Amino acid sequence: MSSTDLSGRTAIVTGAGGGLGRAEALALATAGANVVVNDMGEAAETVAAEIRALGRDAVAVRGDVGDWALGDTLVSAAVDTFGSLDIVVNNAGVLRDMMLFNLTEQAWDDVIRVHLKGHASVSRAAAVHWRAAAKSSGEPVYGRLINTSSEAFLFGAAGQPNYSAAKAGITALTLSAAQGLSRYGVTANVLCPRARTDMTAHVFSADPDGARELDILAPERVGTFVSWLASPASQEVNGQVFVVYGDMVALMAAPTVERKFTAASGTFSTEELASEVTPHFADRKPWQGYAAYSVAELDTTGVSNLAT
Repeated sequence: MSSTDLSGRTAIVTGAGGGLGRAEALALATAGANVVVNDMGEAAETVAAEIRALGRDAVAVRGDVGDWALGDTLVSAAVDTFGSLDIVVNNAGVLRDMMLFNLTEQAWDDVIRVHLKGHASVSRAAAVHWRAAAKSSGEPVYGRLINTSSEAFLFGAAGQPNYSAAKAGITALTLSAAQGLSRYGVTANVLCPRARTDMTAHVFSADPDGARELDILAPERVGTFVSWLASPASQEVNGQVFVVYGDMVALMAAPTVERKFTAASGTFSTEELASEVTPHFADRKPWQGYAAYSVAELDTTGVSNLAT
């Protein structure tokens, strides 16, 4: 059996009715997995039918991941239908883009609820199942938790304060899961994908090479990465953040300490901070902050981001 084969495995993919979620669900099925397809509407049934046409099995579960109880429903659907749960891909999300000074409470709540709460609800339910299974068997289980963040959390996208905050939260949630679940055999990782989907149709300009067989921002490219990350081949990969799109996969390094300032007497005064810390920021470039704008330099797709 290949180290990337998923035969006999069961996956949950949220937001799988279209775009990235659909591509991820189909990629997992192509590798051999049975899939619980989650989305809000009829598209979930359509994708489940596509998976069955590939010779795999699938069940559609409609529902809003922002509903905490849906996490348990999805896990039960996987276990009751296919006898196991091995892979969770949290993908569901919404956009309510606006600048901070225009941000409404509803726009904040919508994005945080679907993205961050949605990731948490399904991750928690899967964690309960995997922990119980490991304790019952007395040995580690096969578990892959794959969560979807965004470069928006690395940049702090100006027009997406709600989305950026939710994606930063998802990253932290995943790092916590990686620490807490590894003892049970579960890995947890983050991907920050770019893809041309209905949700991002207003963001990216056209593929500069329309003749290519696969669009440089095709969601299928991300689906391939998710299939690998869900496979036995990724067993040693845990607590990592990847930027994935086009022809590349970039592994992000952990934040580093740029400079440490120490109070001479053990306690800073404002005057000492002014004399020691203030000069460090003299003539600092406007974009030289905590945001990882250098990630943008990785882009060789030739596709401009019309939102920036």
